[in-house]
Amino acid sequence: MEKVAIVILNWNGEQMLRQYLSSVMQYSQDEATVYVADNASTDGSLAMLRADFPEVRLIELEKNWGFAEGYNQALRQIDAEYYLLLNSDIEVTPHWLTPMIALMDAQQAVAACQPKLLSMHDRQAFEYAGASGGYIDRLGYPFCRGRVFETVEKDEGQYDDQTDIHWATGAALMIRAKDYWEVGGLDARFFAHNEEIDLCWRLRIRGRRIVCVPASYVYHVGGGTLPKGNPMKTFLNFRNNLTMLYKCLPETELQAVMRWRWWLDYLAAWETLILKRNLGDFKAIYRARRAFKQWQKDFAEDRQKIQTSRVDNKKPERKTFSLLWQYYVKGRKTFSTLPQ
Repeated sequence: MEKVAIVILNWNGEQMLRQYLSSVMQYSQDEATVYVADNASTDGSLAMLRADFPEVRLIELEKNWGFAEGYNQALRQIDAEYYLLLNSDIEVTPHWLTPMIALMDAQQAVAACQPKLLSMHDRQAFEYAGASGGYIDRLGYPFCRGRVFETVEKDEGQYDDQTDIHWATGAALMIRAKDYWEVGGLDARFFAHNEEIDLCWRLRIRGRRIVCVPASYVYHVGGGTLPKGNPMKTFLNFRNNLTMLYKCLPETELQAVMRWRWWLDYLAAWETLILKRNLGDFKAIYRARRAFKQWQKDFAEDRQKIQTSRVDNKKPERKTFSLLWQYYVKGRKTFSTLPQ
């Protein structure tokens, strides 16, 4: 069994791999084995990897399984104590693995962790997709230390303490293989978006811990698969977020939260149409609501299993306030100004 397997899922990402894989190889090989799992790319990814990175272990998948099932398919072929799911558009730094491995080795209650994510475009700022650790509010809206909705902070060391979080970013997620498979891995039905939050929430329900380790930091391009503003991204985010809430919310909160989200989602749809003149996102939100309603019954058994595994309902990393109220009404646009 390997100690750490870094697994980069690739689909037509030749340029990203060519640009950023060298840093992964340079700063990781002493502590991990590096894999690239290819989702049936049609560009020159595989030829480039064989020619320029012969030391990388290749896993060739027969079709594009998407992010969630692509990882499930690949990880089934790897025997390691820790998996590290890594996006292809990440530049790592010297000794980035050491603090995370030390944490996982020392604290068996920790199921998963993440490094601090900084922006490739502005290396003094946090990166949207994970920043310094993820949280979620009472209505299911995710946010991070360093990023609340569209407000992304400069990194001035304000979130450099190692701390428990609600979810770790899928851009650079270290997780125990045992924990990954005990909760069933990433939900393949999500295809992409919210799948890592869903995974981490299922672990938290079981009492397992998720931690951000800012002593480790990486730089992330972000938006490589589906760029911001793409209606498919909007559709997946809304549909999958609702599905995650249905699966993971305790019974005492489910109906109330879903009623709130019905109003807020349609309000968001009309806001995108009237204020932003974005017909694509307007339609995507409506389609997401319909899609969730159509497949909700398919997750009833999942919900029952997840709720049966619940240790308790009190998870301090899942905040009890409304992020929308705090951000838009109270004007609290950074993590440090939110109720703690």
